[in-house]
Amino acid sequence: MSVPGGYALELRALHKRFGKTEIIRGTELAVRPGERVAIIGPNGAGKSTLFNLISGRFAPSSGAILLKGQDIAGRSPFEINRLGLARSFQVSNLFTRLSVFENIRCAVLWSLGYRYAFWKFLADLEDANRRAEQVLEMIRLDKRRDVLAMNLTYAEQRALEIGITIAGDGDVILLDEPTAGMSKSETGRFVELIREVTQGKTLLTVEHDMGVVFGLADKIAVLVYGEVIAFDEPAAVRANARVQEAYLGSVLAAAQAEQAGQVDASRLAGDGATPQA
Repeated sequence: MSVPGGYALELRALHKRFGKTEIIRGTELAVRPGERVAIIGPNGAGKSTLFNLISGRFAPSSGAILLKGQDIAGRSPFEINRLGLARSFQVSNLFTRLSVFENIRCAVLWSLGYRYAFWKFLADLEDANRRAEQVLEMIRLDKRRDVLAMNLTYAEQRALEIGITIAGDGDVILLDEPTAGMSKSETGRFVELIREVTQGKTLLTVEHDMGVVFGLADKIAVLVYGEVIAFDEPAAVRANARVQEAYLGSVLAAAQAEQAGQVDASRLAGDGATPQA
């Protein structure tokens, strides 16, 4: 699909105020089709607000949000979704008493334009059922097809959330902290899953795990106090002095300190030392 101006998503002079408090301050961002972009920044930088603006949960105070060249600022979430943008949330939002397959099929029905009606049998909707089965295979939950969502592991619930997000076949995918709460091994597998299911799509993700950020993203946008202070490839962002001063240096220092603390604790445990009275 050709994109006017060459961008899948573009933010122009975007502002958002809550009363007298300005959270997003003239944000500019231009993401090309197929790019994977990680949005990072300190707590309170405005990352969640930015996602809420793009997905239509909030209306901007001023500025433009262009999805494939079309201004979507102020449109409702369902309208934006129909135009090709899908979003997942940090907290899983599932139908816990429905099966894995039924959760996916609900998302597929909406994307295909079906409306719920008591005289329709869902089992007869071959296109919806076929698409749901395809998504299940993509997220590797086809063997858990008939399990209730409430009985899945946490990592499986997050995978199901991704499946619901991509079920509508949107061009632009927003993932809000997709690996939050996962172990290191789960995170590694989940990053590979994200890579696979978003192949060829435009991806924006908010993420705090720097290993995920530098391993997944083609580009990184650094948001500080509602402004994008850097937007570049990972190596360039890592070397950016302003980014190091404002955010990345403290994050890496904290990670190094935590690692050093774990090493020290391991040494103490290995010494078998006991406190003396």
